[in-house]
Amino acid sequence: MVEQVPSTLQPAQARLILVVDDEPRMIRFIRMNLELEGYQVIEARNGLAALEQLRQYLPDLVIMDVMMPEMDGFEALRTLREISTVPVILLTVKADEDDRIHGLELGADDYITKPFSPRELNSRVNAVLRRAEWPAPPPRTVLRIDDRLSVDFNRHQVIVEGERIDLRPTEYRLLNHLIQNAGWVVPHDTLLAKVWGYEYRDETHYLRLYINYLRKKIERDPANPKYILTERGVGYRFVDYKKAPEKEA
Repeated sequence: MVEQVPSTLQPAQARLILVVDDEPRMIRFIRMNLELEGYQVIEARNGLAALEQLRQYLPDLVIMDVMMPEMDGFEALRTLREISTVPVILLTVKADEDDRIHGLELGADDYITKPFSPRELNSRVNAVLRRAEWPAPPPRTVLRIDDRLSVDFNRHQVIVEGERIDLRPTEYRLLNHLIQNAGWVVPHDTLLAKVWGYEYRDETHYLRLYINYLRKKIERDPANPKYILTERGVGYRFVDYKKAPEKEA
């Protein structure tokens, strides 16, 4: 069952959120709280219907349950990421960290464990939508790190050995913050607060995962990074590109 968008809906009026869950009570709960915050809501009852809604209405955010008939949330997310970069929040009754990591590795932007409060829902939705917005580029739009790596802040791309590589908004925000503090160690909780939001300051698995994403995109050997360096137990440091390159150990 799929609820259609009202014919009067205009994208400029409010953010459009697609809610996907096979439990009618959960959809009503989420819809009520989102509409109280001024969001437009459409819904789907399984992953297949969600993909149809996504193609037709291009929502600003997807909130999707993991356990559903016909096509579960993981499979729907895997397929969705082949066609769209829309932010996705997964819902689950499982509190296992491996399950959360699996969703994030498939491309989810956040994870909420059932049951949850309206306050947590609204906080997570606002944080994800905030991260999905590109920050304004600094005055210097193209930064040359070295002969191999440059960053095009205007296009939100990195250029590695002459090849342009697109970044997702969260990846860009993380790289941007590291580069702006090049040569300095940025603590884990500071990065989480600046990139994800203050309420995420203890979610270190988000940070580890996105650091790995960035390393795979910009490092020659992600297992032995030369740009994004780990300061164990403290945080991460982007190499000070204004000084001479660091020698290999």
